[in-house]
Amino acid sequence: MSAEAFEVPRVVDARGRPLDVITIRGLTVDCIVGIYNRERVAAQPLRLDVALFLDTRPAAASGRLADTVHYARLTGELRFILEACRFELLESAAEAVCQYLLAPSAGGPARARVLEVSVRLTKPLALGGAAVPGLQVHRTAEELGYAEREAPFGHVDVLHEGVGYGLYRLRVRPGGVIPAHGQAGVEESELVLGAGLLLQGHAVGSGTAFHWPRGFPHRYDNPTGREQTVLCVARPRLMLSEERVTEPPAQGLAPARGYAYYPPEEQGPSPDEPPRSG
Repeated sequence: MSAEAFEVPRVVDARGRPLDVITIRGLTVDCIVGIYNRERVAAQPLRLDVALFLDTRPAAASGRLADTVHYARLTGELRFILEACRFELLESAAEAVCQYLLAPSAGGPARARVLEVSVRLTKPLALGGAAVPGLQVHRTAEELGYAEREAPFGHVDVLHEGVGYGLYRLRVRPGGVIPAHGQAGVEESELVLGAGLLLQGHAVGSGTAFHWPRGFPHRYDNPTGREQTVLCVARPRLMLSEERVTEPPAQGLAPARGYAYYPPEEQGPSPDEPPRSG
């Protein structure tokens, strides 16, 4: 297998029919991945190729993105995960990506169920150009399990937990509130998946990410009539029992600066005021 090769296997359904394949190839993300000191302090490029196995006939008949994979949004979500988790091994990164791709949809925009995935990761600069190390894995939805925790605002889906990090889906029920909160020992990165949430009291568009320092108080409100979803990476793992609701400062919650991970046409309504440094 050459450094650039990505072999996509043939996969069949329970009736022996070949599944359709949607691929995303050559997504390169600068991120922390590795065990050596130099790799823990400086980002390096990581290349991702994925193949998603599903039945695309419902989408062909309906013409709706909800019946297939929205690869423009998914590319931003994968980039967010790779940047936020700070993996030590390619094996951990591949497992997190597989767990996310195969998770059943819950809240947020609907999407088709992916039945199996192949994921390939390579580190082009890890060996100084002498060779390109890589890893390719294949996982099925039926072999993976997911935990769900109840929370005052709705539910928390545990998508993947590794050494030093956890990947979660925060599902905020209609009218629900994640009050101003923070953990002194936890850094969080969060990606808003739907449109309609308020953050620090201001509207935030879908596909916008925020990086919270340890203990930084932040609050979400869901004034809509549908469940809203936030993808959360916590470093280290999220411990709901240790999370503390904090009193907002007298001057109010600090504004937050967001980073767009979706293309402009997929970002939903614009915030009700320009981003400010925070």
